[in-house]
Amino acid sequence: MNRKIIRTITFQLHRWLGLVVSILLCIAGLTGSILVFEQEIDNFILGYQMGYVVPVGNPQPLETLANTVKTTYTSTPGFKLTYVEMLEGEPYKFRAETVKGKELRVFVNPYTGKVMGDRIWDDTWLGFTFKLHYQLLAGETGTTIMGVVALVTLILSITGIVLWPGWHKLISGFKIKWNGHIKRINFDVHKVVGIITAIFLTFIGFTGFAWNMPQAKVEDAIYATTFTSKLKDPVSQPIPGKQPLSVTELLQRADAALPDAPTTGLFFPTKPEDAFWLGKKQLQETSKWGSTQLYLDQFSGKVLRIQDGLNPTRAEVVLNSFSPLHYGTFGGLPTRILYVFVGLAPLILFITGFVMWRYHHKTKLTTKDSIYTTSN
Repeated sequence: MNRKIIRTITFQLHRWLGLVVSILLCIAGLTGSILVFEQEIDNFILGYQMGYVVPVGNPQPLETLANTVKTTYTSTPGFKLTYVEMLEGEPYKFRAETVKGKELRVFVNPYTGKVMGDRIWDDTWLGFTFKLHYQLLAGETGTTIMGVVALVTLILSITGIVLWPGWHKLISGFKIKWNGHIKRINFDVHKVVGIITAIFLTFIGFTGFAWNMPQAKVEDAIYATTFTSKLKDPVSQPIPGKQPLSVTELLQRADAALPDAPTTGLFFPTKPEDAFWLGKKQLQETSKWGSTQLYLDQFSGKVLRIQDGLNPTRAEVVLNSFSPLHYGTFGGLPTRILYVFVGLAPLILFITGFVMWRYHHKTKLTTKDSIYTTSN
């Protein structure tokens, strides 16, 4: 197969995939631009609605705060705590399941112990935006569809890089001839926006596909290709006649294992065999939540595993990079701002790509009409 045939196949694949899934790509891109600053937007809204946390003394014990939440919502059908996020200077954000099937989030001032308010995440506009981005508001089916869209994003990025005219002459690949015909300007905008955002869209497409399509076994492939052994999930060993240790005791065991790493979040076990999982941030870690994780047996308090965020395995290095690459946090504020514009790229590329297709289609029709008129 010669080079011309390969390029033709690549071009047709790029064109038709882009046209077929264009609307879904635009939805993913536009919602993604908003979600880049999801935390800042959400904290601003929370501050306006519920007030801010003013640190006074030390936070109250987590178990005390959890019991306050349980008592406050004792009349809520099916109320069950599942997770709490604990970041310094912010309300503790408790998540709970209810019989309605929607996630209830409760916000507590850790210093006063006061419940500041609550909300159903799905019913907020940020929750709506996230579910639209992640699953098109269509549950598991939507999750699969957006996984396919992420894969198409990856393919379009790679084929776009291959088709970029700058490989023949670098300067022309980044040049927009603003004084040219509208057809030329449209093409130039498409090639320049495409090549500038291609590498970032490749990262976003790959990570989105890996998250939305676990059946693709991307994680297993990463462990295999990095020659890293994948450990089984830790489990607790229930002791007959004995209740699990209290949250306070388990946190003390975790702090003893890593004394200089504050806890940033933990999952409340829902089954006897569940391990007590918590996330910690060591002093040298730069991410907001940290990448260190501890698993403890909820009955004996034994540390089952420590996933050291400062000394990750080869596979963990790759997997830990997924979130920064998908949300643009790897370079701080500058890359996050860049990712806002990367999210707008699918819309620009769709418009310019559609215009190119229309010009091509119109030219073909004009040629056919000319041939038909001449022959008659």
